[in-house]
Amino acid sequence: AAGKMSAPTMEERKACWGARDEFWRCLDRHTEDASRCEKLRLAFESLCPQQWVKYFDKRRDFLKYKKKLEVEGFHPPETAGKS
Repeated sequence: AAGKMSAPTMEERKACWGARDEFWRCLDRHTEDASRCEKLRLAFESLCPQQWVKYFDKRRDFLKYKKKLEVEGFHPPETAGKS
């Protein structure tokens, strides 16, 4: 599947999303310890087009960041000179 630029079929998309979900679940279970999810990562990379892998990695980082903000709240830097 690597190097193929044509749009993935529905089957290929399902396989890709399934592999991504498995990998993400593994990361969630092991508090982001990617070394414990290596097999799933390889499956994810082999079943998804490379640009999708990049996109999903970015998306996961964004979702984690968003969740962190929701949990901890957004703390803007204190602006100097407040009266």
